[in-house]
Amino acid sequence: MSTLLALDASSSACSAALWHDGEVTARFVVAPREHTRRLLPMARELLAEAGLPLSALDALAYGRGPGSFTGLRIAAGAAQGLAYGLERPLLGVSTLAALALAAHRRLHLRHVLPALDARMGEVYAAAYHCEAGRVTLIGEEAVLPPERLTLPLGQEERDWVGVGSGWALWDVMPAPLQAGVGQCLVDEEPGAEAMVRLAAEAFAAGEGEAPHRVQPVYLRDQVAWKKSR
Repeated sequence: MSTLLALDASSSACSAALWHDGEVTARFVVAPREHTRRLLPMARELLAEAGLPLSALDALAYGRGPGSFTGLRIAAGAAQGLAYGLERPLLGVSTLAALALAAHRRLHLRHVLPALDARMGEVYAAAYHCEAGRVTLIGEEAVLPPERLTLPLGQEERDWVGVGSGWALWDVMPAPLQAGVGQCLVDEEPGAEAMVRLAAEAFAAGEGEAPHRVQPVYLRDQVAWKKSR
């Protein structure tokens, strides 16, 4: 049995989740620009409610991205700081995988296309097959214009569901993609509850890195961008 804490600030939402012997408790709030102030207090609340000291944690996890550059750094920094102090391993969890797992658990979806608005006319996107509480990435995560989104090769006939803010750009997505997507859940955001479940599974399989080796995944090389004049 294990105890893990996950932190996420990859979107406008801020969340924390605690896994303790298979039970999950979580906090989730949409609070743009308040991630730094809210993240660690939420984590402390979860531990206090469970009657656990910080030292009871076996590992830490965080939303590694893709997502908001600033938010990813906030969650990574908070999780790394705790992991360093406790001398515990750290696991980075994909925000897109978390979206897929949350949709699968809540709506029993099997074929999920998470997509997040990446700004600059692009989306972060991936495809997942979901079954029995697990998600499997098909292909790779990518950042690309919504006009170039496609269904996984050879799986165009499946009933896909789009999840996440990237699907607000539906009108510019290609017709073949639209034909294979039966539903879009635009308001879904990544959350630590799904992340801590993914992290617990990975930790049980022996995964986990030293805190200094874990980095956010931006997908886009151009982290800083200024509007051209």
